[in-house]
Order: sequence, then C-alpha cells, then structure tokens
Amino acid sequence: MRAIAKPRKIVLTGGPGAGKTVVTAALLPHFGDQLVLVPEAATAVYLKLDTRWDRLDEAGRRRVQTLMYQHQLEQEQRFAADYPNAVLLLDRGTIDGAAYWPDGEAAFWSAVGTRHADEIARYDAVLWLETAAALGIYDGAASNEVRFEDAATAVESGRKLLRLWHDHPNLHHVGAFVSVEDKISAVVEVITGLI
Repeated sequence: MRAIAKPRKIVLTGGPGAGKTVVTAALLPHFGDQLVLVPEAATAVYLKLDTRWDRLDEAGRRRVQTLMYQHQLEQEQRFAADYPNAVLLLDRGTIDGAAYWPDGEAAFWSAVGTRHADEIARYDAVLWLETAAALGIYDGAASNEVRFEDAATAVESGRKLLRLWHDHPNLHHVGAFVSVEDKISAVVEVITGLI
C-alpha cells in the first residue's frame, strides 16, 4: 500500500449488507469536521425513479447505472468544492456501477466514457467491507427498500466489487462482524491510520 499524506477521498464499498451506510453515519461523530459524508448515489437514483434494479429490463439497468455514475461525479465535485479542507467519505465510488452493468465491466467503462484505471486513480483510499451475509446475517430489503439481492447474491456482489477495486494501491479489507459496533470500530481504526 502506498502512503498518502492527506487523503481527499475515501470510499467505503462492499456488497449489500456490508454496513456501508450504517458505518458511514456512525463515523462522523468520531472524526468531527475532518470527514464529510457523500451519500450513496444508487439509493438516491432508485428512490427518485421509484424503482430498483430487479424491476428494470437491460436498457433500464444501463440507464440507471449511467445516472448513478453521473450523480456520483456531481456529488463528488460539489462536496469537494463545498468542503475544501475535509476528507470526503464516500458511500460507494464510481467503480461500483461496473458490478451491475448488464454487459460486463468493459462495456460499463465504454458507456460512461472512462477507463478503469482512471476511476481507480480518482480515490485516495478504499475500504472494502465484507457483507454480513457471509456470516449468515442478512436482512435484505428490511434495512434498504431498494435492495433486491438475496444472501448468496449479496456475497457474490461483494466479491465482484473486491475484484473491481483490487488494483487500488491503498485498498483495505474489513471483514464481516456479528456486531455492527465491532465493524464500526474496525473502520474507525483504518480511517484513523489514514487521516
């Protein structure tokens, strides 16, 4: 892993049920104004369109993933301008969309006009969180109404995301925990080491 003097963008990624949204919200009291949360683009887009991935045909899936990518970029630019001295903590990054593109990741990069390497370089550090589904603990749509994956699919999505991010030079793994508090503590420890 490369050392970074002052990270500007830290991504939390992982499959459904990894605790990304819960963990990001819990981190803010630990770090005060050092961190600013950039919310997940996927949930915002699905809620705005009143749909979710499994209710769309392939053309619809391409459309929403493109909208999510664009929304993610817009959020990152806006938050960076509004909080020039804070570290942005992102609930997912632009690369995550490639895991859900119907035609595979190479087609995703082409469709949104970028390259995998350029998206990797966009972020200073990445924390991949393993889904609790790996431990047999998974609440599906109960904690996120736009979630559609069953437990096996959640685990597989997490693995696919790990593969997509594996080239990042500052990638950190945070395993699954029975206790959300333990997961939060593990993430706090990693981020403390980064900032």
